[in-house]
Amino acid sequence: MSTTSLPSGLPVRLPSSGRAAELRAAMLAAGFTADGLLDLLGAPAYAALARSETVPALRATRGAGDGPLASLVRLFLLRQPVPYVHAAAALPLEAALADGWLRREGDEVHAVVDVRPYGGPDGEDWFIVSDLGCAVGGAGGIGSREEGVVLGVGGASTTLAGITVRVPVASALDVGTGSGIQALHAAQHATRVTATDVNPRALEFTRLTLALSGAPEAELLTGSLFEPVGEATYDLIVSNPPFVISPGARLTYRDGGMGGDDLCRTLVQEAGARLNPGGYAQFLGNWQHVDGEDWHDRVRGWVPRGCDAWIVQRDVQDVTQYAELWLRDAGDHRGDPAEYERRYEDWLDEFEARKTKAVGFGWITLRRSDAAEPSIVVEEWPHSVEQPLGETVVAHFARQDYLRDHDDAALLAGYFQLTEEIVQEQVGAPGAEDPEHVVLRQNRGMRRATKVDTVGAGFAGVCDGSLSAGRILDAIAQLVEEDPVVLRDRTPEAIRMLVEQGFLEPLTERPGEPGASGAEPARGPEA
Repeated sequence: MSTTSLPSGLPVRLPSSGRAAELRAAMLAAGFTADGLLDLLGAPAYAALARSETVPALRATRGAGDGPLASLVRLFLLRQPVPYVHAAAALPLEAALADGWLRREGDEVHAVVDVRPYGGPDGEDWFIVSDLGCAVGGAGGIGSREEGVVLGVGGASTTLAGITVRVPVASALDVGTGSGIQALHAAQHATRVTATDVNPRALEFTRLTLALSGAPEAELLTGSLFEPVGEATYDLIVSNPPFVISPGARLTYRDGGMGGDDLCRTLVQEAGARLNPGGYAQFLGNWQHVDGEDWHDRVRGWVPRGCDAWIVQRDVQDVTQYAELWLRDAGDHRGDPAEYERRYEDWLDEFEARKTKAVGFGWITLRRSDAAEPSIVVEEWPHSVEQPLGETVVAHFARQDYLRDHDDAALLAGYFQLTEEIVQEQVGAPGAEDPEHVVLRQNRGMRRATKVDTVGAGFAGVCDGSLSAGRILDAIAQLVEEDPVVLRDRTPEAIRMLVEQGFLEPLTERPGEPGASGAEPARGPEA
């Protein structure tokens, strides 16, 4: 067991991972898995548990008897003591006590850490280990003011896991690993995984998460940002950093300790030099909306030399909403009202001094391309998406490569096919002969929708890889009685938009004859 000097309220001694395989086997045998929890608790209580609400789950376990699964749920997720005899029926109890997963008080045992079942993307049964009461991480009323607390799974961590590119790589780096969720995912497709954190306790929790999940060990390094890895480079870098823009660095798990959004900017800017050619770096982040400044320009300026970028703003909050969200996260609203008001004032003073009117949240993906003209896409997309998005990210950059390498003449000579699960909607007054406009809508990935004219709709509708774009336009020109030269001149911009947004897939192989098919979409070398 590791020993660390900590603030009061957190365990000084963390469990040993030496016999984690034995505990894992017992937990799986008891059905202590994501599916097992759902079956035991039912959907409403299971969903409430994901929001850190334990009352419905407590009620459900009261009716489940004293079997091994119910005992494990009470111990590791609900922070309830369990009779010694019941714990012994669920776990190799002496090993769990000796290694520090549990502690005994009389005839009862108590958990020392949270252990949350977590389903992997391919049905794996994993376990995320975190501090008690912190099985669900992120804003949502965790209510912990402990500086060194280590959180578990939350919406931010699952979002990052979902957007991360999952292709086999030699090396992956998880910066600010916390309880090791991103490192655990990376261990499934990376030969070597390195995880860093400024909080030494977090690295111990990562070690426990990997061991209890049956994953390979990772290289664990203490330090801030890229300092622990020196000049090493990686094929994949991921980070759910402490991105909260706050007055000071009160809570290590969320407050970066740099002014404003400097931590996110520094992380992004320094990532380029740590990426191998073709490698990806993917982050979550917050950025300031500064009075008199375009936020697009602000985050675009973070992109390092040699990298393409795709930056998506998913949400924006004004400074009052933002301050209230994170004050509640720390539980400040439950304490002394005067102290809460003072802290609230501190946040607003900080934002006023920085001329910040709002804060944006989103995803940042870099790809090391070393292109002479990097592709940098910065957009706002607050609408629903379909996770996981790793393949969507790969396809995005493959399309950017295609568009960068093809001028208008090459575009018209190219072959395209309509992406799967695109639907067309016609919008207009009932009974009208022609629609006011046509909408193409994606049912997968980013789930985009875009308005097109009748030419664009007709063009997209017949793209099946059998005819070049130019020949399709010539046929449309004949149908609408328009000069084909004029139509060829004005349409490439619309084609580029449809390709860039993923409605059309460029084909890398030219069919042998008109009407033939079988060409493959451009996917990029990583796919």
